[in-house]
Amino acid sequence: MPQTAAFIGGIQKMTLYETRARYFLVGSNQAQTKHRVLKIDRTEPKDLVIIDDKHVYNQQEVRELLSRLDLGNRTKIGQKGSSGLSRSVGAFGIVGFVRFLEGYYIVLITKRRKMADIGGHSIYKIEDTTMIYIPNDSVRVTHSDEARYVRIFQNVDLSSNFYFSYSYDLSHSLQYNLTLLQRPYEQWLSEASSAEDKVHAQSKQDSFDIFEDEGLPTQVVYGLRNEPYYKYVWNGKLLERVKDTVHPDWLMYIIHGFCGQSKLLIYGRPVHITLIARRSSRFAGTRFLKRGANCEGDVANEVETEQIVHDSSVTSFTAGSYSSYVQVRGSVPLYWSQDISTMMPKPPIRLDQADPYAHVAGLHFDQMLQRFGSPIIILNLVKKREKRKHEKILSEDLYPAVFNLNQFLPPEHCIEYIAWDMARYTKSKLCNVLDRLSMIAENVVKRTGFFINRSDFYCHTIRPDDRTNCVDCLDRTNTAQFMVGKCALAYQLYALGMIDKPRLQFDTDCVRLFEELYEDHGDTLSLQYGGSQLVHRVKTYRKIAPWTQHSKDIMQTLSRYYSNAFSDADRQDAINLFLQVYQPSEGKAHLWELPTDFYLHQKSTLSLPYDRRSYTLWWTQGILSYLPVPSDEAACEDTMKKVKVKRVNRFDESIDIYTEFYRPYELTLFDDTFSIIMSNAGRELMPKSVGVDPSPFTVRKPEETGKSVLGSKSNKEEAVLQRKTAASAPPPPSEEAISTTSEDDSEEDRDDEGSVSQRSTPIKLLTESGESSRTRENVKEPYGLDLSELPAEKDVLIYKSVQMLFLCFPGREPVSQFPEDSIYGVCPPQVDRDSREVFESHVMTGRGHVRALCREDMLMYREYVKNRYM
Repeated sequence: MPQTAAFIGGIQKMTLYETRARYFLVGSNQAQTKHRVLKIDRTEPKDLVIIDDKHVYNQQEVRELLSRLDLGNRTKIGQKGSSGLSRSVGAFGIVGFVRFLEGYYIVLITKRRKMADIGGHSIYKIEDTTMIYIPNDSVRVTHSDEARYVRIFQNVDLSSNFYFSYSYDLSHSLQYNLTLLQRPYEQWLSEASSAEDKVHAQSKQDSFDIFEDEGLPTQVVYGLRNEPYYKYVWNGKLLERVKDTVHPDWLMYIIHGFCGQSKLLIYGRPVHITLIARRSSRFAGTRFLKRGANCEGDVANEVETEQIVHDSSVTSFTAGSYSSYVQVRGSVPLYWSQDISTMMPKPPIRLDQADPYAHVAGLHFDQMLQRFGSPIIILNLVKKREKRKHEKILSEDLYPAVFNLNQFLPPEHCIEYIAWDMARYTKSKLCNVLDRLSMIAENVVKRTGFFINRSDFYCHTIRPDDRTNCVDCLDRTNTAQFMVGKCALAYQLYALGMIDKPRLQFDTDCVRLFEELYEDHGDTLSLQYGGSQLVHRVKTYRKIAPWTQHSKDIMQTLSRYYSNAFSDADRQDAINLFLQVYQPSEGKAHLWELPTDFYLHQKSTLSLPYDRRSYTLWWTQGILSYLPVPSDEAACEDTMKKVKVKRVNRFDESIDIYTEFYRPYELTLFDDTFSIIMSNAGRELMPKSVGVDPSPFTVRKPEETGKSVLGSKSNKEEAVLQRKTAASAPPPPSEEAISTTSEDDSEEDRDDEGSVSQRSTPIKLLTESGESSRTRENVKEPYGLDLSELPAEKDVLIYKSVQMLFLCFPGREPVSQFPEDSIYGVCPPQVDRDSREVFESHVMTGRGHVRALCREDMLMYREYVKNRYM
């Protein structure tokens, strides 16, 4: 599948400088070779004035610019006020600009942590932010209620499950992103000036990430930037004011939800399983205050969960194997709510408005058809038999709504409705809940299919996407999603050639790892809008949960009840203010004075006359012509308007994924290179004893497992803390250590994991005579290696178990019946002579045999130090 290089966000590091009249935000790429500058006026009390000259500065130019600004803003001796240009804060991105009743604030990301990696594209979690008031104190017009709005806005904890990426669009699915990568190449091919150009392009499509055009004077590549899906973007309104003013490199969109990644070792082959949950920013809020759907078809607390499986030994999107599967959970798409005026654990459900023609449900499923195509499968888990009607009210209205919509759709694209009273069957001793869910999941996955980027794989005969619309209950929904995801994972691994049949059993390392991911996912989402972690887990429905779990369930229930009763209103106000659903202004009722936020989320009801769609043709015009393919991914003119294609120099490191991921331009710390915290089946679950099948798909008894997955979190956190402490510890005193960093620089370049940056790392020079400043004793200290000591018995057992892995390979048949998609169908890497010499030199240096440095080496090193640190 031909693809282009994706845009790497040009601005990944920022420094905010201030004078009395302006803020200067200096941004640079990761290599700090290219810079941009934003000028923010501080003399306007209420307006936001930003100037972006769109010029790209090199390192020398930006230093000269800052020197001139510092010199030009110095005040005379003895005069009051600040002098020159002062550094305010270092940052990694802009969340946005917000205004309440006074002037504008800028919100910056000051700390980040890497959470996952997909094809060389890093995904970060926001760890800390700062909010800076822009206008100078001399022009500030104070307002008595400003501080209260600031407190409400800051109640949205940005350090809690907000994620971003400089180069990967988190608001879209993997399928959407890879489909877009295909289009610029096709567009270029259609516009080729001659038949020879087309042949040249087609001959290179299977071999290169970067497309070259020999007919042009310089080699070019296509970079790609697409419009985000604003439904899952949480800072879209905060960037709206500057979106058309600044260069796109400054814009960075964040999502809210969950992101987790685990490593599965399949006979030594690393496979990454990534779970990304995108929480909708429309009709968002807390559990009981946001129910049902608004008049635009947006359901409350909608979350899109995507599981991505890829072979992590290959990072390229072109050469690698990637598969994804998407599910959607959300409230029942009807006009309904719950009365929370009385303090009850389960407030009564009420239908607020009659909708006999299923207008709001039609709007909701129209959105689903546009984004996912057909078929749509609804999994309704609410109760059907109750002594007093509660959840049953919703089932009685949802089924007629779906039936009404289906009678106008073509039969092959009808919405499939599956209703199953999961709570009732859980109490029955005759029914195995998970077996029943497994049967439902099998039907769902076979009907909808999944996405895989390799066209020569068997699974492309199946539909390449999936969605399920689960209903409200947190615990039931997460368990159902896990079972559907487990079934899909089996098909994904089967299609990738990792297993010989699409079946995964419980009590295997693979499923334990996957279960931990989904429980973390469920706990996180439950905390966000329910106020507590999950009460009932997969082990609860398997009826193997320990007795100690029951007391924890009671505490979680009480925690959820307390949160719903006492803190939900404040959290709802914070969400409304952060998403700019409510924007304060003079003469307008304050947020805390509103009796209800109904009209903030139901804006269409305020427009008269109310424009209703047809009751029969309830879908967007033209959408049926694309089904079952989603119209959002169809190669049509409207979709291509969202894609921006750029032709740039091939050797521009700002779009080169290899340079971005491996960073050959700088010295990197070992701790920073392996800083992602992820579960590892080989390290945490695989038995350490000899003679046990090392496959992660083998069913194991509890005593055979290496560790308990759920109990490994504290061990992982402790290990990470130890690594951070070791990395941040000061180096031992040495006469040869040279410190080349000022205090300001070290603060600016402090990495997201809290470790010391490269600039504060002591540099030791090698003399031309070949003598190394490190001795063998010094080498032993960081690596902990002493060959004179005999290895411990447990280390020998680990070595023997790993040795068994490699003994399994000779003569082993491919695990899949499709020879093209086997994990063993790989070619040995070809290494050129220069690479061999570099490697051999590296090994000899590690053994203490350092070759004499030639004059070219010394000149290169001095040039590096000069450019990097001076």
